[in-house]
Amino acid sequence: MSDSAPVLAIDGPGGAGKGTISCLMAERLGWHLLDSGALYRLTAYAANKHAVALDDPTPLAELAKALDVSFPIEHGQPLTVLEGENVGQAIRNEQVGEWASRVAAIPEVRTALLQRQRDFRQLPGLVADGRDMGTVVFPGATLKVFLTASAEERARRRHLQLQEAGVDANLSSLLKEIQARDARDTQRSVAPLKPADDAVLLDTTRLSIPEVVEQLTDWLAQRGLAPGA
Repeated sequence: MSDSAPVLAIDGPGGAGKGTISCLMAERLGWHLLDSGALYRLTAYAANKHAVALDDPTPLAELAKALDVSFPIEHGQPLTVLEGENVGQAIRNEQVGEWASRVAAIPEVRTALLQRQRDFRQLPGLVADGRDMGTVVFPGATLKVFLTASAEERARRRHLQLQEAGVDANLSSLLKEIQARDARDTQRSVAPLKPADDAVLLDTTRLSIPEVVEQLTDWLAQRGLAPGA
C-alpha cells in the first residue's frame, strides 16, 4: 500500500449513484477503483471455488487477506476480476449472496478484508466506493463524499434500471425495501452508514450524472488534484 496515494472515498446509501459515479471518476482521473461491496461476495465465491468451509474462520480469513481481485474499467464499465476471471455476473446470484452473508458475520474475515481494502490504495490514486470508506477504511482520504438522494428518487432509479433490464418490479415495494435497508445500515452496531465528520454531503436527487462528476472534479481540483493528475 502507498500511504501517499490520494483517495476519493464515496459513501452513501444504495441507489444514490455511488457505483456509476465511482466508475466515471476513476476513468476520468486514471485512478484505481475499489468496489468494496463486492468483496464479501468475492470471498464467499472464492471459498466455494477452493473448497474452503464457510464456517471455518482461519482459512477464510487467509483467503480474504490474499484475495486476487481487481476492478478494471473497460468501455466505461467496471469489471470484477477474480483470479483472472470476470465474475461480475456470477457473484450476483442469490446463492452467492447467502454465502456472503454467512462470511460477513465472521470477525476474522471482516478484519482481513479491512486490510485487503486498504491494499487497493496505490498510485496514482484510488476511488473507493462503499458505505464506510471515509469513516473506517480510509479515514485519511483526500476527499470524502457522502452521496445521497431521497428514498423516493432512489426507488425510481432502481425501478427504471430493472425495467431497462426487462425485469418487472413494483415501485412501492422497491421504496419499502430501500427504506428498510437504510434503517438496517444506519442502525447496525458495526460501521453504521453515516457521513464522516469531514465528509462533503452531496444530494443527487435533482442532479444529473455529469453534474455530479463535475462537482466532484471541482472539489478535487480545489485540493490540487486535476483529472489525470
